[in-house]
Amino acid sequence: MKQKRKTIVAVFAHPDDEAFGPAGTLAKFAQTHDVYVICATNGEAGDKTYAGRGKLGDIRRKELEASAKILGVKKVFFLGFKDGTLSNNLYHDLACSVERVLQKLKPDTLITFELRGVSGHIDHIVTAFVVTYVFERMPFIKKLMYFCVTAKFRKPMKSYFIHVPPGYDESEIDEAIDISTVFEKKIAAVQAHVSQKKDVLRILPVLQRFDKKEHFLVLKK
Repeated sequence: MKQKRKTIVAVFAHPDDEAFGPAGTLAKFAQTHDVYVICATNGEAGDKTYAGRGKLGDIRRKELEASAKILGVKKVFFLGFKDGTLSNNLYHDLACSVERVLQKLKPDTLITFELRGVSGHIDHIVTAFVVTYVFERMPFIKKLMYFCVTAKFRKPMKSYFIHVPPGYDESEIDEAIDISTVFEKKIAAVQAHVSQKKDVLRILPVLQRFDKKEHFLVLKK
């Protein structure tokens, strides 16, 4: 009898978080698991210099769907919250929206950004806190993986946005996943976010410079 594939759900604030974040891990897991993505916003507050046609939020939704297809993600769920507004006022609304999707999918594992949001973006931080909250509440979820970056990786990255928190020492990291076999998929996923060209051009050289690994802090039940 064929064993049922386990389910993994990654939860992010914006389109492109999956690509700039744990794209290699998502692609690797997609080979043996059913992988889904929940995106809290449509990314309408992203780089607005893109000369594409249509509303930026609609464009970025399509870019995330293209990225997800490259990575082998089965489906993306968009929750429709406004980009740049995630806060305490929306905390429980966001948690309820995430929980509704998770109740349908029954994942064994969740993936999100670490609690400092990797880049310090408040939307990332709120999303990470919400995912932690639902992880603690939902008994069928056994593992939570927080994507993080090493101090070495963080060093060449400029504080382009707001204060960007430091990376983690190797001794603080619980799990490192070798993504060398799927690294080209990660790069293709990053490049799918055409409207965010500034970020793509800034991050790609850093990705290509370091070991082909993605790093996580891990909580288990």
